[in-house]
Amino acid sequence: MPQGFESTETEVYFRMEMQTAFRKRAGTKQNQAARNLMELRRGEQGVLDRIDLPEDDARRLMELGFLPGHTVIPAHSAPGGDPRVFRVDGTEIALRRETARKLILRLE
Repeated sequence: MPQGFESTETEVYFRMEMQTAFRKRAGTKQNQAARNLMELRRGEQGVLDRIDLPEDDARRLMELGFLPGHTVIPAHSAPGGDPRVFRVDGTEIALRRETARKLILRLE
């Protein structure tokens, strides 16, 4: 951590969540095809397992409510299918396809 930089409680929480997600990722079986948010159909729901994005992007999504272990429900999408709206923690958030593909769901 850079000198003079103090971690806030929120940053520590996000860092812990990221580490947990990366540990889970390391423990997943590579031969199983994981599902991502774009594969969810309307009426389905999934539990977020990890975010495969750079740390800054992942942190921003986590601030919006996309936390590992939380349920994500697809809502509506734009006429061309991009962006698509997802419900998480009672909030509707629009994500582009390339971002939604990087949010991996837990295999159950």
